[in-house]
Amino acid sequence: MKQIILVGIGGGVGSIFRYLIKVWTARFSAEIPFATFSANIIGCLLIGLLMGYFAKNEHIPSHWSLLLITGFCGGFTTFSTFSSENLNLLQAGNYITALTYILGSVVIGILAVFLGYAITR
Repeated sequence: MKQIILVGIGGGVGSIFRYLIKVWTARFSAEIPFATFSANIIGCLLIGLLMGYFAKNEHIPSHWSLLLITGFCGGFTTFSTFSSENLNLLQAGNYITALTYILGSVVIGILAVFLGYAITR
């Protein structure tokens, strides 16, 4: 039960932060989904940092991983929103924006996880 509560708390806080990013990035562009892109890239970097930190510091209790990686980062990043935004871009005929968004998110996301992991490892 403790694990479920930790994941729930982390996920709730992560979701709040994702919403705050949406509010903050709304002033830049309505056509390009900066909020989801930003949340996913920041989340990838954060997951990498946390993975590396926890791997290097094995004495840290596993509940911190549940709270921060599974909970916070899981609530903060959002693949379902990413997918629906790309569908909307494709349906609107914005093929270049959709392709750029997809490739940028995947490539930069993987690089961010790697960078975060490398920094803390």
